[in-house]
Amino acid sequence: MSTRCQPESGGSRPDASRRYPLALVRRPRRGTVSARSQAQPRFGVANWLTLETVADRAGLHPELVRQFATLSLLDTSRDAAGTLWFPPDAPATIARIRRLRAGLGLNYAAIGLVLDLLDRIDALEAALGGSTSPRVRSVLEASNARSGRLWT
Repeated sequence: MSTRCQPESGGSRPDASRRYPLALVRRPRRGTVSARSQAQPRFGVANWLTLETVADRAGLHPELVRQFATLSLLDTSRDAAGTLWFPPDAPATIARIRRLRAGLGLNYAAIGLVLDLLDRIDALEAALGGSTSPRVRSVLEASNARSGRLWT
């Protein structure tokens, strides 16, 4: 016995309520605004990204991006509807996480520590006005030239 319902009167698709009798299917009416489109992230930032957008730009499954947010590797915000919002630099942070994981073989706890340290280094360099000694700059440029890519 088949569990699929057959369409009535030659229709191409059976009605959703007939296929799934226990699930109530509600579709927003035309001309109304759904709660999802009204959702705004906290802090008044207008260009934050949704979970699906970040996952698509990073080339990852949305569940893995959600896991990164759960592990506090990514900054997130939730709106009143419960939607996760990510800052615009989240895809770059995910790329950094992937490079640290693949290149150095770090686990996610260590990656969180490295990301915090790199953020502190960036803040200190910004406080100094980006002035690094010529010796340090030449060592960094030489290591980047040898490896062919940056790890961070």
